[in-house]
Amino acid sequence: MIPTLAALLFAHVLADFLLQPGWMAAGKRNPLILLAHGAVVLVLSCLATGQPAPPALLVLAAAHVVIDGGKAWIPAARGIIGFLTDQGLHLVTLVAVSAWAPDLWGTGAWSMAPAFVLHGAVLVSGLILATQGGRFAVALLVKDLTTPDDLPSDGLPKGGMVIGLLERVMIFVLIIAGQPAAIGFLIAAKSILRFGTVQEDRAASEYVIIGTLASFAWAIAVTLLCETLRGALPPLEIAAPQP
Repeated sequence: MIPTLAALLFAHVLADFLLQPGWMAAGKRNPLILLAHGAVVLVLSCLATGQPAPPALLVLAAAHVVIDGGKAWIPAARGIIGFLTDQGLHLVTLVAVSAWAPDLWGTGAWSMAPAFVLHGAVLVSGLILATQGGRFAVALLVKDLTTPDDLPSDGLPKGGMVIGLLERVMIFVLIIAGQPAAIGFLIAAKSILRFGTVQEDRAASEYVIIGTLASFAWAIAVTLLCETLRGALPPLEIAAPQP
């Protein structure tokens, strides 16, 4: 089940965060666009598992379409709660399909691939979720809690977005490398660098604090889940050194 889940998660992350252009994400009230996204999910799921569209993957793609369609037509589902609910439901369907058809990976075209393939897929999935997924989550959270007048007006265009992506990459790498304590130094460094900007502006201060804490929390949670999933995969076989 776990190898199948890892492969399906990889396909889901690619479909939702890398291969879904803005016009597709924004146009899901159009049935054709919604079905096109579902087709992308199905194709990537088949490729990831090495299977020729078995019933379980057809059900998975259909469930994805239903979830995304519901989100598109429910106004309350467009904020951070809607985003988290949407991704949570997708995760539940991935787990359910993996439990229903646990041998999708084991009977697929890639079943004989070395263990590092699945480990690599999980790492890539975690990195994309930590960076791109975190970008959407933090942006939606800040948008729900602030008005345009509250936002800092100075700074480089998209500077905050780039800073957020870089800090989430660093958190991901530090946890994967077994150095979570170093995250504290990252927090301290960012606090010092931001101090002069926000010390006299309460709105800007709260904006930076909320965005930073949300960014760090998202990256840490995603990376820990990634490591938990990797821990359940078949272990990597490291060849013993020759005498």
